Amino acid sequence: MLKGIPSVIDAELLWVLRSMGHGDKLVLADRNFPAHSVAAETASGRLVQMSGLNDTQATVAILQLFPLDTFVEHQVQHMQVVGEPDTRLEVHDEVYAECQAVMPEAKMSSIERFAFYEAAKQSYAVVQTIEDRPYGCFIFTKGVVF
Repeated sequence: MLKGIPSVIDAELLWVLRSMGHGDKLVLADRNFPAHSVAAETASGRLVQMSGLNDTQATVAILQLFPLDTFVEHQVQHMQVVGEPDTRLEVHDEVYAECQAVMPEAKMSSIERFAFYEAAKQSYAVVQTIEDRPYGCFIFTKGVVF
């Protein structure tokens, strides 16, 4: 047991978060995302399950340890609703609010669904939650600790 680490962050996720460097990307995916196949193509090849948590809960826990990048225009990206590129859903707003709680200047953009899959394959690792709301898929860019 360690002090100061949220109890929902297991050893595997802690390893992933610690081993990532500045500019590396972390995918947070809902339960419908093809997490195993995408994770196999990431830099680490790792899929971490956060069973029992939705995206918002997972974001809160991860952002206690994970600094968002201050050197990029959009620290967070979400999967676009098919055919509605300007739509932001409740799950997008909730995760974005948690990002802004730790970094008020954080910005979020969207990525078309198939482009999101390709971007996710270029990430460091995939974290999958039990989020059941559609399009609950995000990419966070890691920053530095000053």
